[in-house]
Amino acid sequence: MVRIRVLVVDDHRIFAESLAAALAAEPDVDVSAAGSGPAALRCLERAAAEGRRFDVMLVDADLGTVPGAVGGAVNGSLNGSVTGSLNGSLNGAVNGTANGTANGTTAGPGSGPGSGSAAAGGPAQVPVARAVPDHGEAVLVDGISLVAGVRSGQPSVRTVVLAEKDDPHRAALALQAGASGWVAKDCSLQRLLAVMRGVLRDETHLPPALLTGVLRELTAARKHRTESERLVESLTPREREVLRCMVAGLGRKAVAERLFLSPHTVRTHMQNVLGKLGVHSTLAAVALARRAGVGPVDLVQPLGNVVERGGQLA
Repeated sequence: MVRIRVLVVDDHRIFAESLAAALAAEPDVDVSAAGSGPAALRCLERAAAEGRRFDVMLVDADLGTVPGAVGGAVNGSLNGSVTGSLNGSLNGAVNGTANGTANGTTAGPGSGPGSGSAAAGGPAQVPVARAVPDHGEAVLVDGISLVAGVRSGQPSVRTVVLAEKDDPHRAALALQAGASGWVAKDCSLQRLLAVMRGVLRDETHLPPALLTGVLRELTAARKHRTESERLVESLTPREREVLRCMVAGLGRKAVAERLFLSPHTVRTHMQNVLGKLGVHSTLAAVALARRAGVGPVDLVQPLGNVVERGGQLA
């Protein structure tokens, strides 16, 4: 049996762990979880170094956008399902079971770090994968930037974005960044599994209700891309490097450390970037850069503790 290695990335810890447990109940799925973008990047780096690359990455669309949201939910929708059972709903997996089997899963013998499979015996008390939030991380990586970074660094990994609600604009951004699918968090587990297996066949999956909106967004984006590319081409090589750092979500201090420049010099470069691009904020500069096809810098950090499994840090 060909096994699918899956990485769940969500800073809502209870959701990430519950979804990992539900997926691990599938006989052909090995799953790990990461609680932030930097943790996910280190997990991917480690897996690649060990020759055990992930096949699919499931990324929260709102990753890194809601500080202190561990155990909570965007718009409060997850809180209402804390005591629910899976019953075909991803959000319902919180503290629930996957048809009565998720609580009885453990890391299968012979599987890689962070993998899990259904246990043949009685219920086990060991969770399959426990996401560890990176408190004090200097680098904040949002979901779309993470998708773009993984697409650039590990193109064999297929990415599916999990969203609280359908948003044609953000779904189009995710596809442009390299995502292979967009799935609502309230979809059934079987639907998510079908999407995962579909993207591994190089299919692109979107909810039918999103198709018209996404096509409209992509068409509009093409019209803006030529002008955006012209503006980016006006930047010096150093300014483009600074812009890529901005796209990756790095602050002035982090950019200075990365490029071995003084914070004052970085500030000057950032001001020049905004001026040449004709925008007034970092957010607008990043949006323009993405339209021009500018990706983030590689944010992979030195290997460290990423995922806790069975009470032990990996």
